[in-house]
Amino acid sequence: MSDRTTTLLDKYTVRRETEPPPATLTDHDGVDDLGDYGWLRGVRERAVCLELRKKSGQILAINYSFIDQMEYDPDKGITLHAAGRKITIRGSGLNAESARGTRLFEGLTRHRVPWVSESDSSSRYRTDAVEVVIEVIEL
Repeated sequence: MSDRTTTLLDKYTVRRETEPPPATLTDHDGVDDLGDYGWLRGVRERAVCLELRKKSGQILAINYSFIDQMEYDPDKGITLHAAGRKITIRGSGLNAESARGTRLFEGLTRHRVPWVSESDSSSRYRTDAVEVVIEVIEL
């Protein structure tokens, strides 16, 4: 009877070598890089935080639940009011529709944008399909 108990215990407690390792997600899985911002691919996907990446290498991550208000003004840019801070994203085409049918401001309001980053100087002068250019993020 002890042999049978041991076999039963082994069946449920011993890890099998043939089992595949659990799937792991990388930071880039499910995110489209649209130049100056990222876009979550899945229809039901939502970002927990918004990363604000500056050219200097400084990154500030803000939980979407702490963003009280978002404003878009074509002259001033996008303003986020979060946890007592006022964060301004300035640039051009901030509400323009991209070739993939996405809009940065709409993506922010729907938590579909996991990160935004300031453009490097060379991307400001490109004339290809880049509609959104983030010139500066004021923290």
